[in-house]
Amino acid sequence: MTLARSVALAAAVSAITTGAALADWPADRPIEMIVAFAPGGGTDIMLRVLAPFLEADLGATIAVMNKPGASGEIAYSGLSQADADGYTISSLNTPGFLTMQLQRELKYDPAALCPIARIVEDPGTFVVQAGSDIKTLEDLVAKAKEAPGAVSVATTGVGTDEHMALLQLEKATGIDLTAVPFEGANEAKTALLGGHVQVIGLNVGEAMSSDPSSFHVLAQFAEKRSTLAPDLPTATEQGFDVIMSSERGLAARCDVPEEIRAQLSESVEKALANPEFLEAAKQQDLPLSYLSGADWTAEMPVRLARFEEIFKLVEAGN
Repeated sequence: MTLARSVALAAAVSAITTGAALADWPADRPIEMIVAFAPGGGTDIMLRVLAPFLEADLGATIAVMNKPGASGEIAYSGLSQADADGYTISSLNTPGFLTMQLQRELKYDPAALCPIARIVEDPGTFVVQAGSDIKTLEDLVAKAKEAPGAVSVATTGVGTDEHMALLQLEKATGIDLTAVPFEGANEAKTALLGGHVQVIGLNVGEAMSSDPSSFHVLAQFAEKRSTLAPDLPTATEQGFDVIMSSERGLAARCDVPEEIRAQLSESVEKALANPEFLEAAKQQDLPLSYLSGADWTAEMPVRLARFEEIFKLVEAGN
């Protein structure tokens, strides 16, 4: 057989295989939806609320699987190693997905993962125990100045939105806080209530759904007050230049057939227009902020440049 005929045969087999996959997807087996953080946090809640609506629209079964750790790298590595057949998708969270590209050598290629859609943008907050003597950001800064490094702040990992907010506050005030990483918001809450940390970083949605008799929210790190917390002052309003939010959505491998990625994207968009989903999201305090995969991808370079600048400012001050 000549080389030309071999190449042609391989191409034909590939086309037949791809066509069969498109014809069967997603009815012949469950879609695995990876959550990059532990159960009970904002990302986990978002995807568990969304999954039934995607199932109904796609005629599919979706298995939600939590694979927390390394600020999301474990989930992204798992997605990158999955078959490119549309049966594995994952949560995608910024800033973590972007900041880890600035910090370390990764076990996957970020360029191989393509956003399907952004679903939520949720400003960060700092939260203390309800009975804490820290009542405001100003109290937190004063306490940290009295004892550098003594105030511990729970985050969900290096480069996550909580950690980036911490870095900004350190830079803006000259204080030294101790970051303590956890795999999810529920673990951080337990650590706070147990007295193992003094402060935890949560998102507004997570903070507003927390028991006010147990937790007190100091500020939200938004440019303007979130509709979920109209009475909670921003850090800027309190005199501190800290702005940071968590963007949460879905991603697939870029080499998943374009038709499948488009169908997933359309299904997410349909869900976000569905009154039943909107009500379910409202009940879970999800601050919906849809962007198409293409639009979210186009905004990533601006996000990355900002996060890189934050790291540079902190490094320059050390």
